[in-house]
Amino acid sequence: MDNQDWTRDRLLKTSGGYWAACALHSAVALDLFTRIGDARVGGQTLAEWIDAPVDAVNRLLDAVAAMGLLIKDGDGCYANTEASRVFLCADSDRFIGYIIRHHHHLMASWARLPEAVLSGKPIRLPVREKGAEAREAFLMGMFNLAMQLAPRLVPLVDLSGCRTLLDLGGGPGTYAIHFCRQNPGLTATVMDLPTTRPFAEKTIRRLGMEERVSFVSGDYLQDGVPGRYDAVWMSHILHGESADGCARIVDKAVQCLNPGGVAVVHEFILDDTMDRPLFPALFSLNMLLGTEGGRAYSQGQIIDLLETAGLADVRRLDFSGPNDSGLVRGEKPA
Repeated sequence: MDNQDWTRDRLLKTSGGYWAACALHSAVALDLFTRIGDARVGGQTLAEWIDAPVDAVNRLLDAVAAMGLLIKDGDGCYANTEASRVFLCADSDRFIGYIIRHHHHLMASWARLPEAVLSGKPIRLPVREKGAEAREAFLMGMFNLAMQLAPRLVPLVDLSGCRTLLDLGGGPGTYAIHFCRQNPGLTATVMDLPTTRPFAEKTIRRLGMEERVSFVSGDYLQDGVPGRYDAVWMSHILHGESADGCARIVDKAVQCLNPGGVAVVHEFILDDTMDRPLFPALFSLNMLLGTEGGRAYSQGQIIDLLETAGLADVRRLDFSGPNDSGLVRGEKPA
């Protein structure tokens, strides 16, 4: 819950907060941070590099500098701050620019939120139906975030007795790869849409996990799930579906589990009052804009899904990730 006082000034700052977001989105979209790198670069040079009017480029650079993400010196040259060098330059292994580009692609739909609320219908195309640039931003954004979160999250999920893992809707297989690294005797299968296969197989090869992580094409909502597994991992897939869709997904996951197997859900989790924390509540609106029936779910709703599907010892694990992501696990009775 937000305990700060809502003053007039704070309301106006919140209302215009998208200005700063758009400045950041634009600087990332134009690769300005990456182009500057470790150097000091003048606005004229950057304008020539991107073939844009120097005055417009300088205005964007000055705004980003005012935000504290660039440093402007007395000669009119710009340098990255420590944070922008680490997080906003494409050659950094902690780069988050792709997810920022994904956020930029969402902006137009958020401007139409009143229309979505009045109709109760999505007004944004699914990512898989958008152009290659939007799909790349989404997939690479998810990959970058998962690569940074997985080393902290994976050790908290006990798969020590498991030999086989299904990463349902696993995209590039980031979590499957890290679970196999954490558990030497584990092999994993990633199941996702056929359009994801090239990206997933490229990632699996690049990280040297071809012998232990494989990919199978399928729609986890419409298709059967092949194989039997000791564990099923479901990371950020339930929020894209209605309650009925979630029940079908969880049922399929439980059916493919061996007796004694473990199912784990990773989601942005609301409190049972549904009005906090802030990010899952806002994310639920994002799902209204982009899906038929998707939303953020509460801890109680997720626990009920797993118990209704026949899992036992269902509980939330002691983990809090970025934007209030959490873990709920259950076991298939032996």
